[in-house]
Amino acid sequence: SLVWAASPGMLFGKNKDSSLHPLNLSWVFGYNSSLAVHSLMDGEDWVLLYVSSHTVVIHDIQRNKQFHLQGHTNVISCLCVSEDKRWVATADRGPDALIMVWDSYSGVPVRTIFESHSEDGVCAIAISQDAKYLVTISAATVQKVCVWKWTLPTEKAICSIELKPEFGHQDYVIFNPQNPHEFVSNSKTQMIFYVWVRPSQLWHKNTAWLLSPQTFKCLVGRFSQSVFHFNNTQALTGTSAGKLVVWDMDNPRTLPEELPPKPHGITATKVVPMQKESLTVLKVLESCIVTGDVKGQVKFYDGQLRLLTIYSHDKVGPIQSISFSTILRDPPSALPGSSSSWSDSSNSVSLTLNRNFILSTSDATMFHVATDSTNFERIMQEAKKAVNAIACHPQQPLVAVGSHCGLLKVWEYRQTQYLVSRIFTEAGIQCLSYDPEGCFLAAGFTDGSVYILDAISLQSICEEFQFSQAPVTHISFSHDSKYLATADENHSVIVYKRVLQNGSRCWEHLAGLDSHYKPIRSILFGVHSDSNEPRLLSLGEDRQLVEYDLKSSIKDHLVVTHRDRLEQVAVPLCLTWYPQLSTESFLLTANNCYKMKLYNTTTRVCRKTLLGPTYGSPLEKIQILPRTSSADPQQYYLVYITKDKVGLQMLPVDGNPHKSSAFICHPDGASDFAISHDGRYVFTAGGKERTSMKWKVNLPALDAAAFLGGEDLIPFYSLLDGGREGKFFRELEDYFYYVQLCSQGIDTLEKRQVSTHIPLEEIPSVMRAIGFYPSEEEVEEMRNEVKFSKYADTGEEVTKIDLGDFIKLYINHRPALGLSMKTIQRAFQVLGYDNKKGDKVIDRGDFLSLLQCRGEQMTEDELAECLSTLLGRRPRQGGSELDTCDPTGAAALTEEEIPAEITAETFVADILGLPIAE
Repeated sequence: SLVWAASPGMLFGKNKDSSLHPLNLSWVFGYNSSLAVHSLMDGEDWVLLYVSSHTVVIHDIQRNKQFHLQGHTNVISCLCVSEDKRWVATADRGPDALIMVWDSYSGVPVRTIFESHSEDGVCAIAISQDAKYLVTISAATVQKVCVWKWTLPTEKAICSIELKPEFGHQDYVIFNPQNPHEFVSNSKTQMIFYVWVRPSQLWHKNTAWLLSPQTFKCLVGRFSQSVFHFNNTQALTGTSAGKLVVWDMDNPRTLPEELPPKPHGITATKVVPMQKESLTVLKVLESCIVTGDVKGQVKFYDGQLRLLTIYSHDKVGPIQSISFSTILRDPPSALPGSSSSWSDSSNSVSLTLNRNFILSTSDATMFHVATDSTNFERIMQEAKKAVNAIACHPQQPLVAVGSHCGLLKVWEYRQTQYLVSRIFTEAGIQCLSYDPEGCFLAAGFTDGSVYILDAISLQSICEEFQFSQAPVTHISFSHDSKYLATADENHSVIVYKRVLQNGSRCWEHLAGLDSHYKPIRSILFGVHSDSNEPRLLSLGEDRQLVEYDLKSSIKDHLVVTHRDRLEQVAVPLCLTWYPQLSTESFLLTANNCYKMKLYNTTTRVCRKTLLGPTYGSPLEKIQILPRTSSADPQQYYLVYITKDKVGLQMLPVDGNPHKSSAFICHPDGASDFAISHDGRYVFTAGGKERTSMKWKVNLPALDAAAFLGGEDLIPFYSLLDGGREGKFFRELEDYFYYVQLCSQGIDTLEKRQVSTHIPLEEIPSVMRAIGFYPSEEEVEEMRNEVKFSKYADTGEEVTKIDLGDFIKLYINHRPALGLSMKTIQRAFQVLGYDNKKGDKVIDRGDFLSLLQCRGEQMTEDELAECLSTLLGRRPRQGGSELDTCDPTGAAALTEEEIPAEITAETFVADILGLPIAE
């Protein structure tokens, strides 16, 4: 097997171009600086292992290569590495949390444990010295400690125990290196000692008291990490007050098979002041005790806690982890900065001090430290706050990444080489955009300022602009680089213009406008079809599409030419220009109901509604993939991100689910994405995960998936309940042919004209018969979609529809996730009030008034007919059931059949007559 034959470093020889996925993770920028960084190899090859979001990265620093261990769907919350650096165990927090064990030599996941801690996942994990056992601590309010023998093919822990809440939230755990049947964990205030004898028997012995300043007549501080002393009779815990708590066992440990029936005691015997600075890392390495602190100092002590040596550098921040090399160097004659000479130390201490190590800091920086000198070599410096901004150069293989800590970095992405960076100390970077000529890089900041930088040097080419009073959320250049537009959190659109001043071109503020009353989702530049003038649009959550007249706009006056409401109920989330696939030009939008819509660019009339990708959350941002030289000239693709995924969609959009594909990129939320100018790479920004990722595009894989999904109606049949052979399809056929009979007359004696079409006027009737209840606006959109489907090409209107097109129309227009009881309950939350029982209800009179006076208003006759039909009554001929003067009318009907207070459940079950899901 791959694992049996694996050796260190072999995974970098794997061919990464043989993937069958449309998008393949190629590189990860940034890492989770709150977790440890591990040194897998040292010497000629520096190979590090660290976590970025839901991915474990094995990074060969010298060869500039990465290998990714992918399997988690949530952000990885903890990891550990075996003593021989081969086995890596990772765990996550969130729904469907996993524990995974990997072989770092081959990159193969050798063990996956499902449903280990289903409540909230795992917050701490450790692996025993012999690499046979794992211990995990859940992240739930009532924590559970489990011991696993991961080499056994079972989903159950060999023993477990629940912890009392008064023990505090235990967030660190470690095995006794000399005895896998013992381990300790600690919270910020308490340490717990555990011992297990055989499966199902796990005990813990707590300190039973908090270490207060009165305990040892000194300030103890909050606990950070604990370790077992190598003398096998003590344990140590580091604290935020720079002290070590020494814990003694009541009696020395024996062999596992001779363990007593109950755990022996553990007592805090003393607190040793080591330094003033807070201790953040505590490790035992052979015959040395090693500490790391908030000042970036690494100190080595012997078994009696006597200082041996110190390594420090003024550029090193608070230490998060220390990982030692397994390779020994030749010992130097003297150790720089040590408190005692080399000859005074024992041979084992000498060997310990002869290992290089990797430091990682909480401010996202890694250092390689050579112990034979004071050399701290910085390996990596990444964003320490949210990464929300990313942009690709329009002509060169460059990608710019900006973070809330003010760090702006530019990478050459083909060879993945860092080029240049700049740190802005005033505010964080929220959005980035290159101009189409590649000369400028514009940056929007969290304090509302806008910088225009040189695209190569990142130096400012003019003074920053400060016309926004809130964080800038969007920024974009026009196609001719004459205009720059921004949107901010105050729902304002601000335009800047490039002008000629004193013989040179510079940028100046043109005008701004509070265009929307809800958050702006997109700003989009285009080109007028009858000229080469720029065209600017903005789209907001207020459902308004606003177009601006840049040519007519003057200083401090931004002119609006059109303002159109795009949606009736759904909220549009993103906007882009649709490729010219026909004689008609379209804008493409995606809304929060998983629908994509095509609007005529001139009339802004909705021409088509289509089912979009349904991968757990709606599309947040969309862009057309630039054409590659090898691509089919007639084929276009759309790139999108959802809340946590990045995906590809084949165009034209038609509702076929096999034409799209998506992959988890940032489980805690993708904030933005960018596409390389040649369309070969997609870059995603991970927001608060502090990472960004490079994805290689593999279009043939998506083409193959679409082909295998079937042609014509085959993909759509699978979206019907029961498929092509199911009961639903047969009912649909019956309704379809019944409508044909009705259109020719039920009682006619003439010869029937059998047809495969029905008139457009009958579309809403059949839709309602099969369980889809469109609003009048949706009915009009469906009719117009079919009616004008061929008008641009033939100039003729379509007056009928066949069964195949009707199925596509139904699938694309019906609610993507079905009719939800939660949707109706939310409506009652808004429209209703709390009755005496605490239920949300709507008064019967208000209910009738709302139906007649709000939204798509119903007439008395329409309402009477609907209620009579729903409640099983036939309306009287020649009169309205809502005539309150008629005792047999609606007043009597509603009083008899409809309660005075209507709940959501009553409305659904008793009035609409629909089943309520359990």
